Amino acid sequence: MKMRRLILIIVVVIAAGFLLIQLVPYGRAHDNPPVVTEPNWDSPQTRELAQRACYNCHSYETQWPRYANVAPVSWLVQRDVDEGRIHLNFSDWNQSHEGPEHEVHEPETLGEVILNGEMPPANYMSQHPEARLTDAERAALAEGLLATAAQSSTAEGDDHAPDEGDPEHEEDEHEAGE
Repeated sequence: MKMRRLILIIVVVIAAGFLLIQLVPYGRAHDNPPVVTEPNWDSPQTRELAQRACYNCHSYETQWPRYANVAPVSWLVQRDVDEGRIHLNFSDWNQSHEGPEHEVHEPETLGEVILNGEMPPANYMSQHPEARLTDAERAALAEGLLATAAQSSTAEGDDHAPDEGDPEHEEDEHEAGE
């Protein structure tokens, strides 16, 4: 009789605790801000592979699963997406963050983490089988991301070239002529 009562108390305490943690607001925002700027993709195939394997954590186009609404799992999902967007964000490609908690991956490492099997992580693929890539797809994605990063950085450099009508450019020409 005492054992039965103890088990009932334990079950009630666990259930009450589970219900109470649902009141914690973290992990339920599920915001997808508008896309700021995408990379200058090297090919549609690279973009498709990145969407399939990376976008849920590394973009503003996250598909939030139903279980992402139930704590404590929602906390883990929110943390993974927040961290993923900080390290690499295909929807805000030119992002810049400062500080040790915002260590953005260098373009050279994009391919490495995919080829090494670090990304996408195993715990993510267990819930998202579409993110499982064949060896050929991994190689194509790694190569494509490296080419995309190189292409995007070249395009960024072009964006910063002075225009003919730019007053600073005209001033430089005027000084050069003197």
